[in-house]
Amino acid sequence: MNDIKHIVIVGGGTAGWLTAGIIAARHQGRRPHGFTVTLVESPNVPIIGVGEGTWPTLRATLRKIGVSETDFFRHCGAAFKQGARFNRWTTGAADDGYYHPLMLPQGFAQTNLVPHWLAAEAEESFCDAVTPQGRLCDAGLAPKTITTAEYDGPANYAYHLDAGKFASFLQRHCCDTLGVRHVLADVTDVHLDDSGDIDRLDTKQGVTIAGDLFVDCTGFAALLIGKTLGVGFRDCSDVLFCDTALAMQVPYDRPDAPIASHTISTAQDAGWIWDIGLPARRGVGHVFSSSHTSVEAAEQALRDYVGPAARDLTVRHLPIRSGHRELFWKNNCVAVGLAAGFLEPLEASAIVLIELSAKIIAEQLPASRAVMDTVARRYNDTTLYRWGRIIDFLKLHYALTKRTDTQFWRDNQRAETIPDRLRELMSLWAYHPPWLHDEFDRAEEIFPAASYQYVLYGMGHRTALQPGSFEADAEQASRLRRENRSYTDRLLGALPAHRALIDKIIHHGLQPV
Repeated sequence: MNDIKHIVIVGGGTAGWLTAGIIAARHQGRRPHGFTVTLVESPNVPIIGVGEGTWPTLRATLRKIGVSETDFFRHCGAAFKQGARFNRWTTGAADDGYYHPLMLPQGFAQTNLVPHWLAAEAEESFCDAVTPQGRLCDAGLAPKTITTAEYDGPANYAYHLDAGKFASFLQRHCCDTLGVRHVLADVTDVHLDDSGDIDRLDTKQGVTIAGDLFVDCTGFAALLIGKTLGVGFRDCSDVLFCDTALAMQVPYDRPDAPIASHTISTAQDAGWIWDIGLPARRGVGHVFSSSHTSVEAAEQALRDYVGPAARDLTVRHLPIRSGHRELFWKNNCVAVGLAAGFLEPLEASAIVLIELSAKIIAEQLPASRAVMDTVARRYNDTTLYRWGRIIDFLKLHYALTKRTDTQFWRDNQRAETIPDRLRELMSLWAYHPPWLHDEFDRAEEIFPAASYQYVLYGMGHRTALQPGSFEADAEQASRLRRENRSYTDRLLGALPAHRALIDKIIHHGLQPV
């Protein structure tokens, strides 16, 4: 039968250890029957991460693998994330900005509030009209209180975290609690069997590691999926132009400085700058197109953004190759993380893709080699769909801009750089606001219709409405708008400052689940 019992993950970091934890937790009951998860990690390869943004899915993932949220905050340099604010993306003016929050619009499953907001022609932003979260971010508040149970909260949230600390935290949990075997070794040779499957790995340290399924988490090196199995890379730089990132770690000017509870993305002449608040520092970086500006000019823009604090700070240079593998699972090897592909971190899609990929692998782990190819075909179909939708959503931020001040923004508006599916949807949205049935038909959409609404109407898009077409649910929409205002007022009066809550979690802990 060639039972699939021995899983070998090559590469550590967030991708490797998160994948190991998800698979090991799902199959704990099989450990007494010989099921093993082994992670092989080079002691000489540093982690690429620079301070990461996540999606709310990580809460369910951490809970499922048995991690305490209190321990997570204490050991991972973590903060809460309630969404992202995009500054200067639409017109480039100083007051140009909007939120993509993590909360759905009030009553989202019942009524599409977009037509009613458009018809009201109110000065209130779409975000503020349908959710409290933008106001919470403006006020510097946390999404929950110290008495709220772990992983719960009145406002939806994700995390910002220190990628290096997170990987080490996951490593300890995987090895000490979930029984993952950790091998520190440099892979020197990958041996294939007669069918083309990976049979075993040789290492510089003399350890040979055999397995039934191999997960490639070797980052950009793609040692297994690319170099060994020859799976090609699908470049998407014709759609997403940014190909370089410069990153720095910025200290706060005082220990009690406020921490933003959202990612701040500020558009530049040829890209954008991210600003992520952690308890001990900020992670700030400039993502840009080297075809539209020089590294020197990009670094100067980054230092100008940070201000005097940047004077003595070093900058890390990170290449970006936008795209993904043509196949993600070939033979008995599946690529996860950077080995599968990479896109600019505009909407923090990297870790959520790791989570969702590892979840499929864990839940649909083939019982034997005989059914692996069927599982692989299904996995490839789902994963290719997800990468395509992320590319569409990232491009939407650029395609909607009204900026014409630099060649970068003008080039991003050219029709030939916009994917066909997105161009078709944008034509539809000229007359019909995004809604649940607009091709958002997968069980786990990374970006639901609400996300498209926040970006579209945050960037000034206006859908032409047919008179009277939305009057049937006008009373319900009015009620939902009132409920949102009331809920906003309650949360603004009840939630603590972001840093204050983090300090309480560190010292006292959250309520256990």
